[in-house]
Amino acid sequence: MKAIYLDCFAGISGNMLLGAFLQAGVPEKYLKDELAKMKLSDEFTLHCSNVKKNGIAACYVEVKLENQKHEKHEKDVHDHGNKHHEHRNENTQVQPHAHDHRTMADIRGMIGSSTLAEPIKEKSIRIFEVLAQAEGKVHNMPVEEVHFHEVGAVDSIVDIVGTAICLEYLRIEKVYTSRLNVGSGFVRCEHGLMPVPAPATAELLAKVPFYHEGAEKELTTPTGAAVVKALAKYETNLPQGFETDCIAYGAGTWELAIPNVLRLYLGDLPADKKELHFLLTTNIDDSTPQLLGYTMERLFAAGALDAWFMPIFMKKNRPAQMLSVLTDEVHKEDCINTILSETTSIGMRIQIVDRVEAERHIEAVVTVYGEIPCKVSCYRGNIVSVSAEYDVCCKAARQYDVPLKSVQQKAVAKFWEIQEGLKVLL
Repeated sequence: MKAIYLDCFAGISGNMLLGAFLQAGVPEKYLKDELAKMKLSDEFTLHCSNVKKNGIAACYVEVKLENQKHEKHEKDVHDHGNKHHEHRNENTQVQPHAHDHRTMADIRGMIGSSTLAEPIKEKSIRIFEVLAQAEGKVHNMPVEEVHFHEVGAVDSIVDIVGTAICLEYLRIEKVYTSRLNVGSGFVRCEHGLMPVPAPATAELLAKVPFYHEGAEKELTTPTGAAVVKALAKYETNLPQGFETDCIAYGAGTWELAIPNVLRLYLGDLPADKKELHFLLTTNIDDSTPQLLGYTMERLFAAGALDAWFMPIFMKKNRPAQMLSVLTDEVHKEDCINTILSETTSIGMRIQIVDRVEAERHIEAVVTVYGEIPCKVSCYRGNIVSVSAEYDVCCKAARQYDVPLKSVQQKAVAKFWEIQEGLKVLL
């Protein structure tokens, strides 16, 4: 299975991640075309360039906000460190813009209403929910009402959704990370001077190994920390059995004594490499549907692989719900804490379970109803399932005033038509 290992000796930020993915083989045009599906194109432009950091060739990605282009106080981002426009007031007096204060509800709606593939939406929202939880705890606010301030700006939305796009393009199933170098000193945020790591970043790194080393700079940003928290598993070195296909570098903007780059190893892990999975189950007979629905959202934000309810009858013939949660070892404790804090449960059963999963990737097909992404599932090298992306099909069905099933059937038929054509060519 495809995997990446993030070597964060100079920290990690959103633009460093995107730069590393582009150098690893994600086409720049593909990334831009996918980002355009969020309908934010009037708010930013994406600039990608090849740079050298201490002699190492790396890709540098910069998100330029359209309404800041002509402000005379804006300087070259290279003067402001690792993605420091996530902390816009660090070295400038740029005033916050309206889009700097989108709430979690705003961002969830923006991503959910886009035509991005479902796996991309799911990963993007999971990362933002992790950010929202950290910000909510720091500012003592409900998650959905959190105003993201610096990390909610358009550039960080682009970084997070862009990361999910790149992971899907490269068909990455596992993300591993080294310890994170967070830097040292202080950073000036919207609320004033804050120690490195800044409060939200520190909250995100609560269970992630990190260290302080080198320049008095912020090397790990909230966006970078959120991606690691939401998606990655810590490994001291490359995972056992990891076979490297390529090594890529994403550039930060600081000039440091060490190379200011994120090193990304792209490769394969043996398909039979086993990881522990856990099934958490609890019976609940004294909760409201609203609480249970909200709990499911929180469980996915905590890293649950799956969660579901089943109607049951408990003692004294009480109608109830059995909550089941599938999780991995990294996110088990977070899921347990979510169940105990968000529901009326006071305990649960925990089982170690085997899990078999088909490899999945997205392939777009062009039909009479436009381009439709299809989710392709494979097991042992064979295609076992193909399904057209639901949200995109719904939009096409409304646009062309045809039944939804017609759009879905056309997309799947087109996929198989292409497969047959490829067989003939081979």
